Amino acid sequence: MVELALIRSLLDKEFYGDHKGTRCPDELFSKDIRKIKKTVDFAMQNYGKECITVRELEGLFFSHNSTLTTASKQVFRELFCKLEREQVMDKEIAKDVMSKLFQQHVGEKIANIGFDYVNGEGATLEPLRRIISDHQDNFLPNFKIEWDDISFESILEQSNQRSKWKFNIPSLARRLEGISGGQLIIVGARPNTGKTSFHASIIASRGGFVDQGAKCRVLCNEEPYYRVASRYLCTRSELSLAEIGSSKANHALAMERYNKIRNNVKIKDVTGKRMEWVENMIKVERPDVVVLDMGDKFANKTGERMDLYLKEAAIHARNIAKEYDCAIIWMSQLSAEAEGKINVDQSMLEGSKTGKAAEADLMLLLSKNPQMEGQEDNDPQRHIVVAKNKINGWHGKVHVELDVERGRYTA
Repeated sequence: MVELALIRSLLDKEFYGDHKGTRCPDELFSKDIRKIKKTVDFAMQNYGKECITVRELEGLFFSHNSTLTTASKQVFRELFCKLEREQVMDKEIAKDVMSKLFQQHVGEKIANIGFDYVNGEGATLEPLRRIISDHQDNFLPNFKIEWDDISFESILEQSNQRSKWKFNIPSLARRLEGISGGQLIIVGARPNTGKTSFHASIIASRGGFVDQGAKCRVLCNEEPYYRVASRYLCTRSELSLAEIGSSKANHALAMERYNKIRNNVKIKDVTGKRMEWVENMIKVERPDVVVLDMGDKFANKTGERMDLYLKEAAIHARNIAKEYDCAIIWMSQLSAEAEGKINVDQSMLEGSKTGKAAEADLMLLLSKNPQMEGQEDNDPQRHIVVAKNKINGWHGKVHVELDVERGRYTA
């Protein structure tokens, strides 16, 4: 009998303390059990015991109800015998049962008032306000929370795992070891700076994420997929397209090197797709690293408040990264304000204010030297500005070299 099992649970001082008063109104129980419940209330209020026994409760009950008829006494003796035999309910289960009964009790009171209003008999909202006032602090739905492990060992373990995929660009790796699942990384640059070559290099070139065992997925919606794939081919083979086509030996060498990454790198043209599609892909594929090239184009809307739409998409991307334990690299354009500048910052992200940047765990902004008059546009030097860094806190600028023809960053 559920009512008696709850009475057994209420005999425990700790459980009673969590459910006394309006959290466990007498109306939850049938008429006879309600009288026993009042004796439980008296015992808990007047005795400091950690637990009241059934026999003690029975003695108190009959001493406080001496005017009961012989028939009534027999009814209650039988109830106490059943209570004695009743198994003590698990505390968590008893808590859930009590919570449900309490919700039903409050719901019935509100429903009865609602019927009065429907029938035109409710002259004021005061009865409803009174219910809310009496119960709002005690209306506890079935809510459980499992706190995260912040033990000494867990903190050190998690800290050691925060850079699972190491950067293969030495000058960058000296300042920032790498990235891990659950992180959103924003990479921004002006056009023709080397954004696609950057993600191709850190993923597919020697010592990149693929060589470390990462399963990588590249979703492109700006350049055609085959053009992105050609960057991966060149950076992996360490040969330009012209060099690959120049001889059978180079062709065979490029194929041999490229085929080593084919199983772990997949590229898809996803023009017109949104973040919902990205999440579905990640659910199915379970990748370690996902590149959104370009991330801004996954926003659900465009318009005057593009900054808000980009923030929504960035929040979605960050939540996906955490939910599925993958690193998401969000490629983004820098605005015209960054043109010709080496020292770029997050305020120069195209179409965004602070919303998108606020979601990033790491923000890397790529820049190149301004072109001087009469100079050919073949300066290989690039600069990586670490504009935001929640991974290890270092901010600053590192200098690298981009082999444009082979799509490979070195330092």
